[in-house]
Amino acid sequence: MRIDCLTLFPDMMKGVLDESIIGRATKAGILDIRYTNIRDYAENKHNRVDDTPYGGGMGMVMQAGPIYRAYQSVLETAEKKPKVVYMSPQGRVFNQQIARELAQEDHLVFLCGHYEGVDERIIEEIVDEELSIGDYVLTGGEIPALAVIDSVSRMIPGVLPSEEAFSEESLYNGLLEYPQYTRPPEFLGREVPEVLLSGHHENIAKWRREQSVLRTLAKRPDLLPQAELTVEETLFVKQALSEKKR
Repeated sequence: MRIDCLTLFPDMMKGVLDESIIGRATKAGILDIRYTNIRDYAENKHNRVDDTPYGGGMGMVMQAGPIYRAYQSVLETAEKKPKVVYMSPQGRVFNQQIARELAQEDHLVFLCGHYEGVDERIIEEIVDEELSIGDYVLTGGEIPALAVIDSVSRMIPGVLPSEEAFSEESLYNGLLEYPQYTRPPEFLGREVPEVLLSGHHENIAKWRREQSVLRTLAKRPDLLPQAELTVEETLFVKQALSEKKR
């Protein structure tokens, strides 16, 4: 997968994405992550990319021209039109299902805004999808873009050792992940559940599934209506929720 980042702070993004699993996948050629500094396309001696908003108001707005020229530079080496994602509090709230959708794309472009945002005309002209990572305000789009890129990249074949590395994690199947333990078998009087030491894979899988359902019910019951539950699990959840209301 190719990922392009249109940003005012390429070094900030590179510093994160060059590390750990994503960095190794990039070095191995599984991911092709590129950075385009929007300032390089400012076409003025001070490399300004922002101006005051029409109609007045606080703050500055990123101009359409530099962003558009930066995007055109990406298209020069693109095999086909990429999907352009603008990180914005007005977008769909990012989740695991959207990560799956984006992981099917061959080429993604992330537009990272700053100040009071970008000129609306650039959104109308090049953006395919607006995404938010939550209902709060950040100083720019880089941190949200990094979160989305990390989440999407780890589902690309070859980035992780196997599909199991992500398919059993929290939220992948609509449930929270089961509790995890490692050595030693006892710590501060707390012991690892006996079933995990049994070596009985079927019982372990059953225990983990039950724990996932219980954890989701306790911590994120809002996820359950969309979770992939068996008939037995659905009945158990309904009973537990009705008892909770009493």
